[in-house]
Amino acid sequence: MIATSIAEQRCLRHPMREAVARCPACKCSFCRECIAEHEDRVLCADCLAKILRATKQRSSILAKIFGVIFGLIGIATAWFFFYSLGEGLARAPVSFHDGTIWENLRAEDE
Repeated sequence: MIATSIAEQRCLRHPMREAVARCPACKCSFCRECIAEHEDRVLCADCLAKILRATKQRSSILAKIFGVIFGLIGIATAWFFFYSLGEGLARAPVSFHDGTIWENLRAEDE
C-alpha cells in the first residue's frame, strides 16, 4: 500500500526518517535536513541547486557583458583625458615648456 499523507511518508534520502515536506518541483518527500526555504518555497537540495545554477549562469553572462561595456567606457574616458591633456600641453606657449614662465612667476613674488 502506498502512503498518501505526509505523516506516513519517509524521506527519499533517509528512509528511517519521517518526511516533513514535499518538494513542489520534483514531488518527492524529504526530512528537515534535506529541505531548504528559497523565495517562500520549501525545496529539496537538488531542485534548489538547479535553480541557483540557472540564476548564476544568467547573472554571470550579464556580468561579463557589463564588464566589457564598463571596460570600454573606462578606456575611452582615459583616452579622452590624456588626449585633452596632450592638446593642452601642445597649445601652451614655448615659455611654459622652457621653464621660463616659472622663473617669471617667482621673480614677481619677490
